Amino acid sequence: MKTIVKLGLTSLVVTAVLFSCKKADATAEEASDYATTDSTSVLSGTAISSSAAVEKKDSKQKFIRTADIKFKVKNVVRSTYAIENATQKFGGFVTYTNLQSTIQNQIKTKISQDSTLETTKYTVENNITIRVPNTQLDTVIKTIAKQIDFLDFRVIKADDVSLKLLSNQLSQKRSANTEKRVEKAIDEEAENTLANQKEANDNRTIDNLSLQDQINFSTITLKLYQNETIRQETIASEKDSAAYKPSLGIQIIDALKSGWYILQAILIFLINLWPFIVISIGGFFLYKNYIKKQ
Repeated sequence: MKTIVKLGLTSLVVTAVLFSCKKADATAEEASDYATTDSTSVLSGTAISSSAAVEKKDSKQKFIRTADIKFKVKNVVRSTYAIENATQKFGGFVTYTNLQSTIQNQIKTKISQDSTLETTKYTVENNITIRVPNTQLDTVIKTIAKQIDFLDFRVIKADDVSLKLLSNQLSQKRSANTEKRVEKAIDEEAENTLANQKEANDNRTIDNLSLQDQINFSTITLKLYQNETIRQETIASEKDSAAYKPSLGIQIIDALKSGWYILQAILIFLINLWPFIVISIGGFFLYKNYIKKQ
């Protein structure tokens, strides 16, 4: 009997020791996995989402959440389309996008008499602003993370505007009460006061609507870029100005024509001067025959 009890106690101790070792190994493995994920997340872009300031269902706090992310992608154009599709899929919309290519350098190398190799080095980037439902912010960011090749930075902000909303609501109530009292007055000064009160009430209403819109839809600002790209294209060479000159025969014919036109112009000019020519000739003969003899 004692032997059986001893064997039972021994088996329990061994089992407890083995369980403790396995638990320690599992904990160490989880810690190692966490450390690996944490150290590579910034480079791989697979863990850029954040649950900061996520509102609980029954919470009275209201947050305006925004995100500002800059990252490198494999291809800006394809990533832009993927981000736009994801935005639409989760109920958001694009408010701004500026996709452009910037030429860094361009070299032209003549490779034959009529061909030139044009080498262009350029960068492509896009600045995008999107708005998504506040409840879908983290989901959209996780979807965008799939496009990231290298993460430059990620900034997520959550501004608590609960007190601002409450202040506007209380101010509206006070304004409404004031309006009721002023409406009973009939003088001009009271009418001006009533108009001012209504204007202030309208401004607070618009302010509340703006805040509520920013609460409902979070704003994400994205800056995408890719590595410098090289593009080579063979184009037709530009000919020298001499290549466009006519042949020698054509130039001779053109010269003869130009000379003939000049001769015609001289003859026309001389004909236009015929009265002076006649007078000059008559004066010459008169001088020779009469005046010289005398």
